[in-house]
Amino acid sequence: MFSRLVPRPRTAQRILKLPSAARRWMSVRPEDASGAGAAPRKKVTIQHLHSLRSRGVPITMLTAYDFPTARACDAHGVDITLIGDSLAQVCLGYDSTTRLTLDEMLHHCRAVARGSKIPLLVADMPFGTYHASPEDAVRAAVRMVREGGVEGVKLEGGLELVETVRRLTAVGIPVMAHVGLMPQRHVALSGYKVQGRRAACALGVLRSALALEAAGAFAVVLEAVPRPLGAYVTRALRAPTIGIGAGPETSGQVLVWDDVMGIWCGDKAKFVRRFADVREEVGRGVRGYVQAVRERSFPEAAETYGMPESEWEAFLAQAEKEGGGRSEREDVGEGQCGAGAT
Repeated sequence: MFSRLVPRPRTAQRILKLPSAARRWMSVRPEDASGAGAAPRKKVTIQHLHSLRSRGVPITMLTAYDFPTARACDAHGVDITLIGDSLAQVCLGYDSTTRLTLDEMLHHCRAVARGSKIPLLVADMPFGTYHASPEDAVRAAVRMVREGGVEGVKLEGGLELVETVRRLTAVGIPVMAHVGLMPQRHVALSGYKVQGRRAACALGVLRSALALEAAGAFAVVLEAVPRPLGAYVTRALRAPTIGIGAGPETSGQVLVWDDVMGIWCGDKAKFVRRFADVREEVGRGVRGYVQAVRERSFPEAAETYGMPESEWEAFLAQAEKEGGGRSEREDVGEGQCGAGAT
């Protein structure tokens, strides 16, 4: 976090006498984590999510990929923070979520975990880490919990994952299921298309959701399915449903951080609503900084440090004595590969 505070002028001698904690004026420094003035929130648990569902209170889930986005989710009322494999595209520049490796996911999980205290912390299992066998899935999920600091994992798939979900929950790893449109399978699905518009496909979505719930999934994500189907599956399940393009009747909603903040410059899905225009603000900030540096209006006097005049005079005298003072012409000459003028 870059500080905007301007310290009071102090002499060099006084600065040297202060303890290190009192003179921490660097531009990057720890935030005040006291939370002064904020009403405390209790830790979100699976039981709490089921309570929200039973009371008809919509559940909020939002993706986060690093410490700052995790802190924002933590501070502003999000119930579930999802470390989504969408980070492959929005953070790492890959063309598909299938490119993301487990080690890359773990790196982001650790960063988010350090900033997340209140929301339930769930992470997508990367493509290929849970498909070969339930044993592979357990090994990868254990790493995500132990090394990544997550509290649950999300898997994309249907009936073929029932045994995997059963094995994961049996060893104490909470599982969030994901049916409907499954981005990790976008090639097999011929693109990012709505699922469940035909009766047979809709039945497949319902059967998968019911089977995954029976296997132990504590929640089910419904992505890009018709609104009536989203509502029907929600009524059919006891577990909460989290919709993304599944209508307002699901138990909760999830969106990708970059979509919510207006950062993503790619295609905008029909179900996306932008709640901020961060990309424009970022552009304005960068352009303003570049302009201020070019015209030397940054930094101003209040943004610089001074020293006592007597100390400066002492420095100049000693520097001249040691040959530290060079003319501008000499400096330019030495800048030519250090050879000096010939």
